Amino acid sequence: MALVALKSVTKTYPNGFQAVKDFNLDIKDGEFVVFVGPSGCGKSTTLRMVAGLEDVTGGTISIGDRVVNDVHPKDRDIAMVFQSYALYPHMSVYKNMAFALKLRKVPKDEIDRRVQGVAKTLGLSDMLDRKPRQLSGGQRQRVALGRAIVREPKAFLFDEPLSNLDAKLRVTTRAELKALHQRLKTTTIYVTHDQEEAMTLGDRIVVMSNGLIQQSGPPLEVYRNPKNRFVAAFVGTPPMNFLEGTLEKRGDSVVFIEGSNDSSGKPYELAAHPARAAALAQHVGKPIVMGIRPQMFSLDPVENGGGGASMRVRVNVVEPLGDTVDVACSTPKHPLLVARLPARGNPPPAGQDVTLHVAMELVHYFEPGEFGAKLMV
Repeated sequence: MALVALKSVTKTYPNGFQAVKDFNLDIKDGEFVVFVGPSGCGKSTTLRMVAGLEDVTGGTISIGDRVVNDVHPKDRDIAMVFQSYALYPHMSVYKNMAFALKLRKVPKDEIDRRVQGVAKTLGLSDMLDRKPRQLSGGQRQRVALGRAIVREPKAFLFDEPLSNLDAKLRVTTRAELKALHQRLKTTTIYVTHDQEEAMTLGDRIVVMSNGLIQQSGPPLEVYRNPKNRFVAAFVGTPPMNFLEGTLEKRGDSVVFIEGSNDSSGKPYELAAHPARAAALAQHVGKPIVMGIRPQMFSLDPVENGGGGASMRVRVNVVEPLGDTVDVACSTPKHPLLVARLPARGNPPPAGQDVTLHVAMELVHYFEPGEFGAKLMV
């Protein structure tokens, strides 16, 4: 195991495009860190710089106690698993897993010990004589994983390794990966665009956009306390709803004014939770964004603590999910609001209006803009 440290790392391509900007991160021994973000945010580029597959334009990368900026990839003592399995089609599972050790001139008995041990851990013992074409997608991915594990590296680097698997297999392989890390305790950097994958796998997630770290922290901390609107939108399923409006002071209360009226002509007004009114008072009269997660809506006011805030919205699409149902609604000003509701009885029908109650003590408030900072209220 090893500490991996990135200090002021940048990556600028010859055409001037800056893919990674002033990236600073310390990854502890044995930690599982997930880089997550949309396509083009710089997460894979950062991983490839750690691996040595991309040159570093500025800053330093350390693995263990040495700076590896100018160290050849094969000498960094890391193992990488890619989205494509990259197995040798003419070699058996055993030979695929043993190949890197053979190149390093590891003794045959040591190679056999490592391959047999890892094969047992990954459930591949009965497949060592098979060729890759005789394996399923999940089995091939386990072979690629086993090929990395037998090297006993200082760190594992995963570049979207589950993207080629179907949804069911992705869930089971994800669980296997997490259990494997708990046993091996090897420092791991994992790249994915799937925020659900990031939340379930990582000890810590690093949310990226435009080559910058937007927020880093334990998954639940990032989910519950997003630093800005981008993080709030990206982390969570379904994504957070955002209502743009203003705040108005009414006596001791602060009310969010959405700016449009429901079908009965009543304006959309949501009173802030009393415990947050004083802090919000300083933002009265300013543009503001209210963030409401789909799970914060309910059809029954008792389910969200009996708060008085509610809004009458038009139901456009209903998506049953089994024990829950996603209801896509709208107001005249905001064409898409998603509520995730318990699937009790019949869901509200499309084309009709429904009253949604809001857990106001849980909502978030942000400054305007895509990266608007969260207001500390």
